[in-house]
Amino acid sequence: MSRDAARSELADRVRGSREQLVDITSQLVRTASENPPGDTQAVAAVAARLLSVANVDVEVVASAPPIVNVIARIRGATPGRRLVYNGHLDTYPIGDASQWSVDPLGALVKDGRLYGRGAADMKGGIACSILAARLLAQMREAWAGEVVLTLAGDEESMGPHGTQFLLEQFPHAAGDAMITGDAGSPDVVRFGEKGMIWLDVTARGKAAHGAHAHLGLNAIERLMSALVEVFALRDLPVPLPAEVDRAIDAASAVSEAISGTGESETLRRVTVNCGIFQGGILRNITPATASATLDIRLPAGIAAAQIEARLADILGHRAGIEYRIVRRFEPLWSDPNHGIVACLTRAGQEARGRRPVVNYRVGGSDARLYRMRNVPSYVCGLTPFNMGGADEYVDLDELCAVAYMHTLAGFDYLDRVAR
Repeated sequence: MSRDAARSELADRVRGSREQLVDITSQLVRTASENPPGDTQAVAAVAARLLSVANVDVEVVASAPPIVNVIARIRGATPGRRLVYNGHLDTYPIGDASQWSVDPLGALVKDGRLYGRGAADMKGGIACSILAARLLAQMREAWAGEVVLTLAGDEESMGPHGTQFLLEQFPHAAGDAMITGDAGSPDVVRFGEKGMIWLDVTARGKAAHGAHAHLGLNAIERLMSALVEVFALRDLPVPLPAEVDRAIDAASAVSEAISGTGESETLRRVTVNCGIFQGGILRNITPATASATLDIRLPAGIAAAQIEARLADILGHRAGIEYRIVRRFEPLWSDPNHGIVACLTRAGQEARGRRPVVNYRVGGSDARLYRMRNVPSYVCGLTPFNMGGADEYVDLDELCAVAYMHTLAGFDYLDRVAR
């Protein structure tokens, strides 16, 4: 069979796999893997079983139980490139189940949608990669190199026991390029993401009766004053790299229609979010302690060390203020003109009748761990409808499109004459 004929056959197979794809997604969604607690034992077993087909080597690997990961490997007809599909098995918590109109673990299919916790973030994306691996395994004589799947826990907490563990323990977990089906859109391929600093700030004062303000020191006031200056980090000038700036501009119309007006501006600046603010015990008691947790996101062109230096200036010498950096990641990006991008956008054109745009990403993902190891990495996933909230769902037409993109982009990238 010629390569063109093999590609046409593969395209037909993935188009004819809608029912199989929905079933794979449903099995994953029905298996709880909320983080916290981060227990991925059961869903890892399901994923491993779904990958246990001919020509696929599968390992289930515990890193820090109950965090369990899966790594699978398929070898092509001849040596060549290695393409990695990465995904995370853990999900956000279900939350208050009474707010859901459907069973959060029921994987209900209705009106062209599949509902359930993790459907879009990112068990649907994992299902697309699993289907791609199964179909590529069936036609391994038509392509060169290797396909590897790294399916990990510990992503929602951005911890070290999932993808990072696999990359440290298994040399073949890295490759020449990586695709992840993390939350996104089949109409936007993401080539980079903002950096991140997670910050804890504590203020200490002196308790007193509220009527005797002269005898106390208000920790909440101290904290509020400090946070005003932290929020001012949003106004820092950003020397955005030209290639990133051009990509944001070129993608803005399509990308903002999906991700919301203002996304392009958010990609270009530092953002600061205070997620938790706590302090005090009674309205008429001067609070002795107060605390806040903050999420600071860094655009391309700003290094984490720059923000850390500013935080030291802002917080380091304030009376009664202590702070701690809990997580830090640099803003990282891959070449927006890399060959795998052309493969993904070509497949997207075939699947959707319109060519996807290529843009940066506001949120974090395990792609950063690959980029830290100089592996060109790209997000091609599903629109995260109600991600983290009640009635999360994935659009089934999008699910099929992403599966097509993962499969055909993989085949095109693993061309037998590429090396």
